[in-house]
Amino acid sequence: MYERTDYISWDEYFMGIAKLSAMRSKDPNTQVGCCIVSDKNRILSVGYNGFPNGIPDAEFTWAREGEDNKYFYTTHSELNAILNCRNANLEGARMYVTLFPCYECAKAIIQSGIRSLVYADDKYADTPGTQASKRMLSRAGVRFEAYRPDGRTVNLDL
Repeated sequence: MYERTDYISWDEYFMGIAKLSAMRSKDPNTQVGCCIVSDKNRILSVGYNGFPNGIPDAEFTWAREGEDNKYFYTTHSELNAILNCRNANLEGARMYVTLFPCYECAKAIIQSGIRSLVYADDKYADTPGTQASKRMLSRAGVRFEAYRPDGRTVNLDL
């Protein structure tokens, strides 16, 4: 009997979902995606960074600085995924995210009961906010680890 051996791993699958989710973001500078899965490898929720439901993408600013900037209006992918999960318990779940969570999202991750986190990028690792995130996650017992791609390329014709 033939058994296929070239299939993608669970980590590749779920990080792939997070990366596809990031492609939904309308933010012209930063696109972040998230996928939350159960301990049985079932997708519980996905999210990406953007404005809350009902706020038109073209009517609010995407500026990164100034008195009126996107940070007043956008919801991060992690919080979107947590809020989008209305019918499942996140206790013990695993989160895949394309960018290491900020300190506000770290609080939501801890409060929701998510127990582990796999992240693709940690470009703000040296900032006080990301260092605070890591301290909180560690203290709360949320394990986090960098995604380790195996170099595989997947092409999708959408």
